[in-house]
Amino acid sequence: MPPEGALAPQGADGDEDGFGPEAVKAAVGATSAQLADLQRFRAVLEAANANMNLVGPSAMASFWRRHVLDSAQLLALAPHAVTWADLGAGAGFPGLVLAILLKGQPGAQVHLVESQAKRCRFLRGVVDELELPAQVHWARAEDMVAPAVDIVTARACAALARLFAYALPFTSTGARGLFLKGQAAPSEIAEAKAQGWRFTAGLIPSLSDETGRIVSVEGLRRG
Repeated sequence: MPPEGALAPQGADGDEDGFGPEAVKAAVGATSAQLADLQRFRAVLEAANANMNLVGPSAMASFWRRHVLDSAQLLALAPHAVTWADLGAGAGFPGLVLAILLKGQPGAQVHLVESQAKRCRFLRGVVDELELPAQVHWARAEDMVAPAVDIVTARACAALARLFAYALPFTSTGARGLFLKGQAAPSEIAEAKAQGWRFTAGLIPSLSDETGRIVSVEGLRRG
């Protein structure tokens, strides 16, 4: 969980539980400029969400914890990584959050892979408005020519057994996988191995949800 004191009331900008921008700053070291970009991202998302249903109303009510902190925590697990791929990028979690936090770093680039055209238009709009180091790919991950990246990630995309097929083009060129999962992560790992996937996996507790897990994957290959 975030450091003691991170749940102090945040006012109108915070979540329903009081978790807000200052709590994110305390938890992951976000700068004032990064928080300003995250606030702008939130405003654009809220406006687009009225027409596109990118995230549910309950999810917007916990934007800073459920979305920002959940995404931002990945950077501490790969502090030297500057190139990322987010598969099934959807509303931009974790990809847009990562791009905001990597903005200004030499060589930073986040590849946002999304198969739905309307979501790609939304993602491109945020990338352009915030001048983020990110590229949107309207494609299915398993069909594209994968750019070389340090880390491939995904959230709420698919069970691991299927997600690995999407991630394989990226891991085959050396990427490590960091996948945001829930409490079913151990059973998903077991199922993936039963379906013939070979890999080394570690489970890391989530900062944003006590039942969440981040699955760290290396050496992914088909059996």
